[in-house]
Amino acid sequence: MTSEPIGTVEGIAAALADAESIGVVGHVYPDGDALGSMIALTLAARAAGKHAVASFEDPFVVPDEMAYLDTSTLVPQADFPEGLDLAVAVDFSVPSRAGSLREPMQAASSLAVVDHHLSDGDWGDVVLVDASASATTELVYAVIRELGWEITPEVATALYTGIVTDTGRFQYSNTTSQTHEITAELLALGVNPDAIGQKLFEELPFGYFTLLTRVLGRAVLDEDHEFVWTVVLPEDLDASGLEYHETDGLIDFVRLPKESDVACLLKVRHDGSVKGSLRSRGRVNVAAIAGSFGGGGHHNAAGFTTTDPVETIVESVVAQLP
Repeated sequence: MTSEPIGTVEGIAAALADAESIGVVGHVYPDGDALGSMIALTLAARAAGKHAVASFEDPFVVPDEMAYLDTSTLVPQADFPEGLDLAVAVDFSVPSRAGSLREPMQAASSLAVVDHHLSDGDWGDVVLVDASASATTELVYAVIRELGWEITPEVATALYTGIVTDTGRFQYSNTTSQTHEITAELLALGVNPDAIGQKLFEELPFGYFTLLTRVLGRAVLDEDHEFVWTVVLPEDLDASGLEYHETDGLIDFVRLPKESDVACLLKVRHDGSVKGSLRSRGRVNVAAIAGSFGGGGHHNAAGFTTTDPVETIVESVVAQLP
């Protein structure tokens, strides 16, 4: 695995230019960066005369806080076409993250990967992986610019969504001068930051208070390892009236204690599997820890999914802390 960029913007752009039918896929439970990348790329491709759709594995749900996005190019996985000229994976580079869409993607004439997470680059015919980018939407922006495709206000809004969410409102260490330069252009192209910010960061259902009370109430601080963790149980969702995809922002509360250097949120699904989110203040590379569970990410932010019991996960994480 390497931190050096793999592939080029020009290579992805050439693959898109040559294709007439394009299917773009985001990872399971897509976040703002995955959704923004899917939507921006397919909207721009359609405006350029391509047949383009985007999809992701069930549950096929766009979070309420991102309902402002133009979702006209999104189709359920059952409607994802076969025999495409080009399938594009965005915001992931591991085949398993495509879920059940992996098979139709690999049946396309060509497969492209665009991602900003560390990767060994062994999946895809044409690959662009650059961990120095703040978000995959930064790379999608560069590809669209290379193609000369129009960035409409709807495309700009999708790109901005990916950047503002993956940079934590421009406060994470992955924020660069280039990030701000791109954002400035997107704002000039019609992005409405106050409306987007309100939807993304300032609106929650009242049931979220119940969820916070339960989840933060069982948080554990391991002072010896400067580690804080907690768990979301299925009954927490039942009590709060929330859905699984509405809990992603909880990690931002778990990581707040100043006594902690590493934070972990474990979300137990109804099928018993566990999705883990890890955050670091910089001293610990949580991508390496996530990798021990088959996941990945960045130095300061990473995730994984496992079937291990919660107690086993916590013991394993602690064993890897200094």
